Amino acid sequence: MNQLKLGLPKGSLENATIELFEKAGWRINPAARNYFPKIDDPELLCSICRPQEMSRYVEGGMLDAGITGKDWTMENNSDTILVCDLVYSKVSKRPTRWVIAVAGDSAIRTIEDLRGKKVSTELVNVTRRFFQERNIEVDIEFSWGATEAKVVSGLADAIVEVTETESTIRAHGLRIIHELMQSNTQFIANKSVWTDPWKREKIENIALLLQGALRADRIVGLKMNVSSAKIEDIVAILPSINAPTVASLYNQDWYSVETVVSEDIVRDLIPKLKKLGAEGIIEYSLNKVI
Repeated sequence: MNQLKLGLPKGSLENATIELFEKAGWRINPAARNYFPKIDDPELLCSICRPQEMSRYVEGGMLDAGITGKDWTMENNSDTILVCDLVYSKVSKRPTRWVIAVAGDSAIRTIEDLRGKKVSTELVNVTRRFFQERNIEVDIEFSWGATEAKVVSGLADAIVEVTETESTIRAHGLRIIHELMQSNTQFIANKSVWTDPWKREKIENIALLLQGALRADRIVGLKMNVSSAKIEDIVAILPSINAPTVASLYNQDWYSVETVVSEDIVRDLIPKLKKLGAEGIIEYSLNKVI
């Protein structure tokens, strides 16, 4: 039987990835201290590893495909296939940001002020290229963790750290002086695997369903009954991907109307629909929009 070796990210993206796969149609059952979770698809063999290492394993052929961050693919200079972007995270559905931060009371205001200073980060290679391209000589030191504390304790003049809400950076009394780059989650594949027809199709099918699940996030379906006298008024205010679906009810001068709308407008839309004469309004969640 053909089988695809798939890498899933450990850490902050692990739960979000498992939830995304469930919406896409796969149920993954992780076990404590087990790096090989079970999945209800005999054609998939899953392994969990750190996003920082994922691209190296995919490039080296230990994994056929995997989910990691754009930042770590760049950090490792990985020669892999980008199958698709998957913009999701543990907090939000937006890209993360790698920023340069200094102590709140530091005299450093710009990246030029860092010339000759020490910068601590886990993203060493990307940070080094960033400063080299700008001809700013800095001392870059790898951080094994607790990077924010390096500035607070005086072990570094600045840090390059990833953030989504900036809450941790602010909590340590740090100030952002520059955004280094934005990163998002990516689905990547081994180049040799990409030439295998079965594995490529399997990877592309997974990507299609994962993207469909992401597209359905915060979108709901609406279904209602509308009389022929009110149909034009109702359809006029309904948002949709293309156009609402309208079907005649059996032996009735009424229609069944169905569409998909964003969650953030449905709370205002339903009362308007009711006032215009819609009846039997049903709101339902969506797993995928393909």
